[in-house]
Amino acid sequence: MAGLRLGPLLRYVDADSATVWVETDRPCVVRIRCDDGASGAEHTWQVAGHHYALVPVTGLKPGGETPYRVLLDDQPVWPPPDSRFPVSTIRTLPACAQEPLQFAFGSCRWSATPSNAGHDPVGPDALDALAAALAAGAGGRRRPDVLLLLGDQVYADQTSEATARTLAARRDLTEPPWKQVADYEEYTYLYYESWLDPEVRWLLSTVPSCMIFDDHDVIDDWNTSSSWLAEMRATPWWRERILGGLMSYWVHQHLGNLSPAELAADELYARVRSVPDATDLVREFADGADADPARARWSYRRDFGRVRLVMIDTRATRVLDEGNRAMLDKTEGEWLRQAVLDGRDGYDHLLLGSSLPWLLPHLIHAGEGWNAALCAGERGPRWARRSERLRQRADLEHWAAFPGSFTALTELIAEAGSGDRAPATVCVLSGDVHHAYVAEPHWRGAGPHPASRVLQLTCSPVHNSIPGSLQAGFRFGWSRPGRWLGKLLARHGRLPRSAVKWRRTGGPWFGNQLMTLTLAGRAARLALDQTRREKHGGVRLVTVWRAALTEARVGGETGGAGEAAAGTGRPGAG
Repeated sequence: MAGLRLGPLLRYVDADSATVWVETDRPCVVRIRCDDGASGAEHTWQVAGHHYALVPVTGLKPGGETPYRVLLDDQPVWPPPDSRFPVSTIRTLPACAQEPLQFAFGSCRWSATPSNAGHDPVGPDALDALAAALAAGAGGRRRPDVLLLLGDQVYADQTSEATARTLAARRDLTEPPWKQVADYEEYTYLYYESWLDPEVRWLLSTVPSCMIFDDHDVIDDWNTSSSWLAEMRATPWWRERILGGLMSYWVHQHLGNLSPAELAADELYARVRSVPDATDLVREFADGADADPARARWSYRRDFGRVRLVMIDTRATRVLDEGNRAMLDKTEGEWLRQAVLDGRDGYDHLLLGSSLPWLLPHLIHAGEGWNAALCAGERGPRWARRSERLRQRADLEHWAAFPGSFTALTELIAEAGSGDRAPATVCVLSGDVHHAYVAEPHWRGAGPHPASRVLQLTCSPVHNSIPGSLQAGFRFGWSRPGRWLGKLLARHGRLPRSAVKWRRTGGPWFGNQLMTLTLAGRAARLALDQTRREKHGGVRLVTVWRAALTEARVGGETGGAGEAAAGTGRPGAG
């Protein structure tokens, strides 16, 4: 009898359809049956000896919620008979645009199980805490309509002790890539460790998710520069690593980001489902995507009623040629413009998902621009060589390290937020930097000035840590002395004046955390929740900050500035 190896993950959901992803332990037919009569079925397909299915569920009712079951060859396997969690449900999008939608988001989840029971060296997991709160109905917490995971869903370069032991049973860990994962099979261990966590497994079965990769999904500082890439490609282990990373991302994360219509039009997906073993097909695709980024598109657009989400790939389509560096190549940049500007009167809120923040602490932003200028030869070859070493050691590879791309994104945001049809908010949702903050830009000089409220919302980590020295560095980066030091670096690098200036209006916050954006009509409200360990050993989420982002009301609340909650956090400015 077939068994459920991983999942189910509820991925795409709209007003009347959904998709559910599973891995099984052998070939079978996967059926999803809902209590309201909606259903779907798919035969599994195979990659590298693993069996998967992404099942479209049709016939759902707009604004409804229905429990569902997973059957393999007509035998029920989910929910487990001994489950301590509520039944998994599919909740469709409401038909009315005025009904609130909640988007919970964050990044950087190191999923290792603590080796010492009861003690987690990086603190309580925010997804575990969210699942526990929802399962218990604690505090009347509402289930998010969508969970946005903004990168580093797995850490291929930082495996846990348990995973390292599994790797050691397979190969010699004194040889490269040592305790890092080597290939597709070893990537599957990371997904098992992450998604078989009982709380997270239930959470992902009942809250739809949208995902995008960041560097640790492949390797720290992935695609930092042409020099970095040449060094990686010269190693004997890199080829299998990048192929395994892209193959496993396509299988485990990317496919679920697509709508049923997009899946039906996807030629590779059709071929994968039509052959007994699709390993070579997916491997060939990954090889092509690595050699020529134009052969794959990882970015995607989703419309949730009158909320538009555009998730941006900030890793795989970079142009690393020193004279033409860009965060996005030409084709990807054109796609992004179309995704943002097409049907602009059709949305009230624009969410740009970028694993890397657009707006950073002022000193870090200036430092990355300065470094990019010196690497490009602004101060001569000697400075360029030293600056390349600094770029790789200090992770100087955010939007600010690609000045032309930073300017292009700034101009696109201004264009999207301008005019009579401007949305109420344009929010850039990011993670990566292991702290959370809110920053608000203001445009200088002539040119389009957005009528929308534009915000950088950064939330990281979900489950990880940051040394005290880096916390101090981030705080200094936001400070007035940090800004002045940044101006000196900009002057030395001969950087042009940016079209925007910005100030920090919330944070910085450190700890394991999630942000939740609540949108209703043209109203928007933001909350930041952090994990807290209870005296009796339990874990809970505590709202430490909340703010209305518009003057319009959400659920009867009035607009206003950021406010601390639960006695922690404060509405900072910097």
